[in-house]
Amino acid sequence: MTITIPQTLALGPEATTDLIETYKYLHANPELSMQEHRTADYLAKRLEELGLEVTRCGGTGVVAVLRNGEGPVIGMRADTDGLPVLEDTGLDYASTATGQLDDGTEVPTMHACGHDTHMATALATAALYAGAKDAWAGTIVFVLQPGEETAAGARAMVEDGLWDKAPKPEVMFGQHVMNGLSGTVTLMAGAAMTTADSFKVTVYGQGSHGSMPEHSIDPIVLGAAMVLRLQTIVSRQVAPQSAAVVTIGSFHAGLKENVIPDRAVFTLNVRTFEPEVREIVLTSIRRIIAAEAEASGAPEPLIEDISAFPPLFNDPTETEKLTEQFRTEFGDDRVLPGSPVMGSEDFGALAAAIEVPSVFWFFGGNTAETLAAGHPPANHSPFFAPEIDPTLVTGVRAAVRALYSKVGK
Repeated sequence: MTITIPQTLALGPEATTDLIETYKYLHANPELSMQEHRTADYLAKRLEELGLEVTRCGGTGVVAVLRNGEGPVIGMRADTDGLPVLEDTGLDYASTATGQLDDGTEVPTMHACGHDTHMATALATAALYAGAKDAWAGTIVFVLQPGEETAAGARAMVEDGLWDKAPKPEVMFGQHVMNGLSGTVTLMAGAAMTTADSFKVTVYGQGSHGSMPEHSIDPIVLGAAMVLRLQTIVSRQVAPQSAAVVTIGSFHAGLKENVIPDRAVFTLNVRTFEPEVREIVLTSIRRIIAAEAEASGAPEPLIEDISAFPPLFNDPTETEKLTEQFRTEFGDDRVLPGSPVMGSEDFGALAAAIEVPSVFWFFGGNTAETLAAGHPPANHSPFFAPEIDPTLVTGVRAAVRALYSKVGK
């Protein structure tokens, strides 16, 4: 069904200027996951000025409710955290901010995943709806969520009573800027992003002089055997028709070339779509690590959880409806079919907590020239900088259209 959005919900020149200025400010002032204190203050102030009911939730999370009479309750999420990345974009609004990791290490901080884009478009969307109450009816719940990069934020907000503090929506929407042509949106029904599990493994051995290996249990050799054997899980224990990734992201051991250390530490990341495949992979990881240690006569290794991202599943019915709405908004050639992404998101936890459907889509951030040149900087790159125009406006139009498909008069 074609729905015409009133002009009062369209960005004018002044609102577009404010959108860009907001984006540049947020880009220049990132904060690390679950440390978004100044960001939360800024968002809360802006939303309160628009007349929304603002509540803090989950530490540095913000939930803002815009009520406008009887009608559906719809949720819209934007994430707020930056990454420990040194920006190298050369932009005049580039971040020079720093933050501290949990261990106290000071690191550069950058919005290298586009969360500044998400916040700016959410604020602009809230402003449009707050200023056009004659065009719609219902309640919109804006969830400004911290800690997406660590999978801590959605869980923290839910555990802090998010859906007791705010009206429960009948559907949750969310979006993410990604590599792709600016001005386009991409969405897919069903499995959209993977479950992701991350672990830290401490391998214990027995230290010795490098000239006397017979007196050691070498944790480097042992850890290396684990790393190589772990790579056989996907190739030999997961069916070729199923998708899975096992990545060893770091390996640290020893301080000197002639000293065999007494331990090694590595981290690994697992991505799967299907619960059954996830169980196979996780069980195999623990079995291989324990077996390799036993084969070397080493103590049992310590496996510690780092993070766990839930699956992201787009409700097929709601996705089909929204696809048609986006085609009306952008044209058929600007609404692209997607395929499941091996990246992960904790967005799904917000809807899963109250058992309502959700839809998550992507919008492009690259010019045609950048894409044609090949290998444009992707999310998490120090060079990641979405094209401002029309990326930001596209994000606002997509959010406005999605919400209006539910609350529009």
